[in-house]
Amino acid sequence: MKTIMTGLSGNEMFCLHQKGFTPGSLIIGNSVYSLGLLGSLGSSVQGLIGGEVSQVTNLIHEGRFQSYQRMVREAQAYGGVGITSVTSELRHFHGNIEFLSIASTVHRTTSAAGQLEFTMSGDGQDLYCLLDAGYQPLQFVFGNVAYSIGLGGGLMGGLRSLKRGEIREFSNVLNATRHLALDRIAGEARQAGANAVLGIQTSVKPFQGVHEMMMLGTAVFHPDLPAEFKQQPITSDLTCQETWNLANLGYIPLRLVLGTAVYSLGFVGGIMSALKSFARGEISELTSLIYEAREHAIGLIAAEAEQLGADDVMGIKTHVNDMNGLLEFLAIGTAVKRHPAAKTLSPALPPQAVMHDKDTWISESAPLSLQPKH
Repeated sequence: MKTIMTGLSGNEMFCLHQKGFTPGSLIIGNSVYSLGLLGSLGSSVQGLIGGEVSQVTNLIHEGRFQSYQRMVREAQAYGGVGITSVTSELRHFHGNIEFLSIASTVHRTTSAAGQLEFTMSGDGQDLYCLLDAGYQPLQFVFGNVAYSIGLGGGLMGGLRSLKRGEIREFSNVLNATRHLALDRIAGEARQAGANAVLGIQTSVKPFQGVHEMMMLGTAVFHPDLPAEFKQQPITSDLTCQETWNLANLGYIPLRLVLGTAVYSLGFVGGIMSALKSFARGEISELTSLIYEAREHAIGLIAAEAEQLGADDVMGIKTHVNDMNGLLEFLAIGTAVKRHPAAKTLSPALPPQAVMHDKDTWISESAPLSLQPKH
């Protein structure tokens, strides 16, 4: 009997067994690109007006897609019916860029081999939650945007930064790129025949003079959702466990809502803040600015949710990024609404579907994990 080498944990294996699956082999796909071409493209955007750098976006997308496809072919060679825990990583490797996809194959308990039916970013516990809430996973999907503030935005923003308040040139660029990535992941889901993208994870990383915003998730199909979602799929960054809880309470996610605001303390405010920092106590200029900016970002997602007719916005998170003296405030959450299609097969999740696996690898440096947990 051949030994199975899997990245699945004991909790995942338990959850898979409850839904008629068994663990399969760990699978890997990669693609290595030269930094020469990517580097020249990245440096050429410094004089642009700002916004998406489509050449870099397309090359990164191509590299990620090639590594994903090679991983899928490996799973098909093993006769797997599904792939869980798909990752899409970007790593520097001997002066080049390696695009890396890693996942685990699953099989049905009734047969050792079969046709590949689904790929997903979520793990075995997530698969249990989705199936029990009526969502059939179809395909791992992602949307990415490489963007630059650009010369125009940089000059105007630099002038505006002398005055306290929002710098709309920067806010507009960042808002546009974030919504573009969301539109692209929804577009991939639509092409796959899905009516929702669940478990979306978002990351922003610098890349050769620009930044890449990356969204990845699982395209799913729920047979009882309204037909309108086939044209405009649901998008949600709630975990699959949260999605199950919502379904159990009678709610469905509607859309991932997000808003960005870039603020400057201003020249005078910066001087006052610097002087006050020498003494103990509150720096009122920074307090009021950060409060105002955070409230503005949350107000943007509240307005977007109201347009959708949502009952609530769940899982709101706020992020603050220091952009060379400017502050970017990002608010993100999922708009939800009560709907009769929302229900679960089981009255409660088993403990194994919600337990976090304990990390047994302890190292001073960041470990090179072959199976990152989501």
